[in-house]
Amino acid sequence: MGWIIALIVGGVAGWLASLIMNRDASMGIFWNIVVGCVGSVVGNAIAGPLLGIGGSVQEFSITGLMVAVLGAVVLLGIVNLIKRGRLR
Repeated sequence: MGWIIALIVGGVAGWLASLIMNRDASMGIFWNIVVGCVGSVVGNAIAGPLLGIGGSVQEFSITGLMVAVLGAVVLLGIVNLIKRGRLR
């Protein structure tokens, strides 16, 4: 059940990050899930040690969703810098 929750939260986080970064039209649901899941790993790697935030895949939390969205925004910003040479 934890993987299903991780995919749903990853999809929502990727979708919110794509809205924030104005990339919603160029991304489909698959890439939203991928960006959200990878962004969640990036966000937890950044926020975990700095803020002492730890989470489990088995349970949903608003803090975990916010960290996942933050990580996905960072990931999309890096992709934009590489592909387009600008942040947005």
